Amino acid sequence: MQVWELRDGFGLEYLKLVERPDPAPGPGEVLLRMRAASLNFRDTLVVRGGYGPRFALPLIPVSDGVGAVIGIGEGVTGLRNGERVCPIFFPSWISGPPSQDRFRISLGGDVDGTLTQQMCLPAAHVVPVPDHLTDAEAASLPCAGVTAWSAVIGQGRVGPSDTVLIHGTGGVALFALQFAKAAGARVIITSSDDGKLERARALGADGTINYRRTPDWDKAVKGMTAGEGVDHVVELGGAGTLERSVRAARIGGTLSLIGVLAGATAEVPLPLVVMRNLRLQGVTVGSRDDFAAMVRAIAHHALRPVVDRTFPFEDAPQAFGYLEQQRHFGKVCIAV
Repeated sequence: MQVWELRDGFGLEYLKLVERPDPAPGPGEVLLRMRAASLNFRDTLVVRGGYGPRFALPLIPVSDGVGAVIGIGEGVTGLRNGERVCPIFFPSWISGPPSQDRFRISLGGDVDGTLTQQMCLPAAHVVPVPDHLTDAEAASLPCAGVTAWSAVIGQGRVGPSDTVLIHGTGGVALFALQFAKAAGARVIITSSDDGKLERARALGADGTINYRRTPDWDKAVKGMTAGEGVDHVVELGGAGTLERSVRAARIGGTLSLIGVLAGATAEVPLPLVVMRNLRLQGVTVGSRDDFAAMVRAIAHHALRPVVDRTFPFEDAPQAFGYLEQQRHFGKVCIAV
């Protein structure tokens, strides 16, 4: 089989298409013929060496993907040949709250990921996907989808009486928009691109703000909420947006901190956090049980992840480069 592999170093120039032996499923395992992979910002950090020496080489990168079952090991029940499934991001996190042990292994970092023609893994580490999704849409679920689900629903408990502020129009942001709208919430989206904001409104966004034209966007959010602020912020910017997100939240509101696209080290106005009784919650994906709950909701509401562009398998490095340009609306995927 062919795989994309980092062997001699980190960087896109070291991402090479190579041959590896075809795997075979052992007891309790399933063999997948991969159909698509989906890129996250975290994948670019892995390839670029942003995690330092933490991840050992050689390594097949990318955490998100979908494949069809083509082999079933002894003792496996509940799965059938031809069924499409996604591997989970944290193989050790099946259920329950996060812990050091459950965060111990991550796909496409600590262990080989999805940028491969075949994968063999324990049956307990995959989740079947809704039939109405394309391969690229299904491949977007494991990290981006589950992270947004955890932020908005699993941990955020967003409901019909809530107003949610979401930064950007990448994969996690648009998943968060769809989940919040499915829960009946009002949603405000920020972006620097009017065209993307128009597309976000078509997906259900109730309010939009161009933060380049409105640099005091936290005040604009207050104006859109009768001076109260939003109930929940899906904070994807990091250092560049966190202080204004704090100011945009209502008293007793929640900020789900997911991304650091605008910087990793922030100055936070701690008196505001304390006096406004805010909750700052870091969100790192979720468990297999969270994934399964999200899939049920996606199937029930017939939601479709937003895919910006799909690259051929042989053009995987170009897909990474395209993602890093940050011009995409939704997910950047790779057909396997």
